[in-house]
Amino acid sequence: MPFDQLDRPVPLAARLDAELRAAHPRTVIEAAYKEFGPKLALVSSFGAESAVLLHLASQVSKAIPVLFLDTGMLFGQTLDYRQQLAARLGLTDVRDLRPRFADIAVTDPKADLWQTDTDACCNIRKVIPLAKALEGFDAWITGRKRFHGGDRLRLSVVEEAQAHTKFNPLANWTKEDLDSYIAEYDLPTHPLVAQGFPSIGCWPCTRPVEDGADVRAGRWAGQDKTECGIHVARAPSPPNVGGDI
Repeated sequence: MPFDQLDRPVPLAARLDAELRAAHPRTVIEAAYKEFGPKLALVSSFGAESAVLLHLASQVSKAIPVLFLDTGMLFGQTLDYRQQLAARLGLTDVRDLRPRFADIAVTDPKADLWQTDTDACCNIRKVIPLAKALEGFDAWITGRKRFHGGDRLRLSVVEEAQAHTKFNPLANWTKEDLDSYIAEYDLPTHPLVAQGFPSIGCWPCTRPVEDGADVRAGRWAGQDKTECGIHVARAPSPPNVGGDI
């Protein structure tokens, strides 16, 4: 190692990942909460597998802010499930993030942008609202897992994400691990899971899948798109658009 690197401090995310890469998910959340306290948030879709992460977090602190992206295009079952699960787990700070009115008025006034540009639709309905909400935090927790495939195969337990430290407590867990945890704690599942939806997003871009298909095969089916954008480099806000979330 070059001499000038001997005393260089190890970045926080790299240090925490080395310490936590084989840890139980609850241990990862406890470490995140200890490190960041009120500057830590959890982002949840209240989707097919969300109950596991939310239950784990509720055991650490029911007051961890939970950021929920209400895009305006979610299934009604998702909105109901968000209310029911939050109440069941006793979560005290679930924040509903919605698109800015001006963004919708200028970019998607007919609510049909998803038909022509799914990336732009996700940008105004998910990426921009979350980026704004995360300005008040130094770190956030996600529910991503390696078994979902794609870029997630190389997922770290802790990583740097622009100005934030990002924790992925479930990175190492398998579908069997999740199912066992749900059964052990008798957690309620999203009602659409029983109808063949293993991954659930907005209704225009989510489809049920055949048994044995890739977990995320029903998201943006028929397109090269596999991520909404909140876990990749953030896109800029639309030009000449303002307003609050």
